[in-house]
Amino acid sequence: MRLAATCLAILTLTLPAQAQTSFMLGLSIAGDAERKLVRYDCEGAESFDVEYINAAPNFLAFVPVDGQTYLMSAVIAGSGARYAAATYVWWSKGTEAALYDATAGEDAAPILSCTEHIQTP
Repeated sequence: MRLAATCLAILTLTLPAQAQTSFMLGLSIAGDAERKLVRYDCEGAESFDVEYINAAPNFLAFVPVDGQTYLMSAVIAGSGARYAAATYVWWSKGTEAALYDATAGEDAAPILSCTEHIQTP
C-alpha cells in the first residue's frame, strides 16, 4: 500500500493479540512510503507475517520471534534486505528469507529458513 508523500507519516501499529499493545510511530519522509505485509512459510515452524515499512530513509520490518515482535531496522547488506534488532537478524532476498542469531557468529546456520507464502487459486 502506498502512502502519499508528506513531511511526516504517522503509523499506528498493533502488536499481536498476546501483547495487547499499540503505539504511534512518526517517520519523517521525503517521498512515498510503502507498507507491505508478507506471509512466510518456514521449515519446522508455523507460517507467520512480517510487516515491512519502507519510507526513505527509514526501512523497517516487524518480525515475530518466540512470541515477541521485534521492530528491526535495515542495516548494510551485500545483497537483499537485512534488518537487525537485539540479537536477531532477518535477511530477505527475493522470495527467500532467514532469521539468524547474531551472537552465533557469521558462519552460523539460520534459526529459520523461510519462503514467501504463495497463494494458489
